[in-house]
Amino acid sequence: MITYKKKSSMAASGFGFYFLVFLVAFGASLEATNGQLSTKFYKSTCPKALSIVQEGVAAAIKNETRVGASLLRLHFHDCFVNGCDGSILLDDTANFVGEKTAVPNNNSVRGFNVVDDIKAKLEESCPGVVSCADLLAIAARDSTVYLGGPSWKVRLGRRDSTTASKAAADASIPPPTSNLSALISSFAAQGLSSKNMVALAGAHTIGLARCTSFRDHIYNDTNIDKSFAKSLKRICPKTGKDNALANLDLKTPFSFDKFYYMNLLKKKGLLHSDQELFNGGSADQMVNTFAKNTSLFFEDFSIAMVKMGNIKPLTGSAGQIRINCRRVN
Repeated sequence: MITYKKKSSMAASGFGFYFLVFLVAFGASLEATNGQLSTKFYKSTCPKALSIVQEGVAAAIKNETRVGASLLRLHFHDCFVNGCDGSILLDDTANFVGEKTAVPNNNSVRGFNVVDDIKAKLEESCPGVVSCADLLAIAARDSTVYLGGPSWKVRLGRRDSTTASKAAADASIPPPTSNLSALISSFAAQGLSSKNMVALAGAHTIGLARCTSFRDHIYNDTNIDKSFAKSLKRICPKTGKDNALANLDLKTPFSFDKFYYMNLLKKKGLLHSDQELFNGGSADQMVNTFAKNTSLFFEDFSIAMVKMGNIKPLTGSAGQIRINCRRVN
C-alpha cells in the first residue's frame, strides 16, 4: 500500500506538472486569441525564438551597423499600415501591389534579407510557429539594445496578413515634410499620443536618410542652422544625387542616445519633420526634457514601442504564420 501510494503520488505530481505547463502555454495562446499579446507566447512552442532573433540581429549589425536602424524602421512602417501584421515584407503579386514601392518605402526601407535569414533559422527550429510580424517586433527591440538603447519586454502572438496595400502605406506613414499638426494627427490615428510621437521620433538618433528626404528642408526652410544647412548642401545638391546619404543624428548616428533631441535644440534636425518637434510648438517642452534626461527618454521610448507594437494585431485564427515572409503561404 505504501509503495502504491507513492506511485500514485508521483503520478499525480507528474500529471500536475504537465497540466501546469499546459495551462501556461494555453494561457499565453488564449491571450493572443483574445487580442492580448503575451511576452511568454513562444515559451513552450518555440523556446529558442528570442535567442535566434537576437543572434541574427547581432550578426547583421556587426556586418553592417546601419541595418540596426533599418530593422527598427521596418517595425514602425509595418505597424502604421493596417496594424503590426508583417504586411510590409510582402512582395507584389498578381492580386495586390505591396507596400515596398509606396512613397515612404520605395528605395528607402531595407533589411529584408536580414529578416529572410532570421526567419529561415526560426523555421528550422520550429516550423510554422513564429510570425514575421513578431520577428519584426523582436528585431526592433534587439537592434535598439545592440546600439546602446533601452530594452523592453516584447509582447508576442501576432499573426501575418495575407495581403498588403501600397495605397494604405502612402496614406498612413507620415512623410518627412510633415508639420507638427500633421504628425500629431497621424500618430493619434494609430492611438498614439503626442508624447508617444515625440519619444518614437527619437529613433532618428540612429540611421541615415536620403537626399530626397531632406532637400526641401535645407534649401527652403528657415528653422535650420545655416552652417548645418551649408554642410548638407555639399552632399545634397538642388538636383541630382537623390540617394546621397546623411546622418539623421549628425553626432552619433550609430549610437542610440539623446543627441537627436540635443540637435533639435540647435536647429540641426535633418528632416523638416524632425525640426518641427522643436519649432515653437507644443512639442518643445518634451524635446527639452528628453535632451536633458536620457533615462526618461529611454523609459518613454520603451513604453511607446510596446504601445505601437499593439496596433491592431492579427490574433487567433486571423491571418496566418507565413513560412516565407515575402509571400503568402
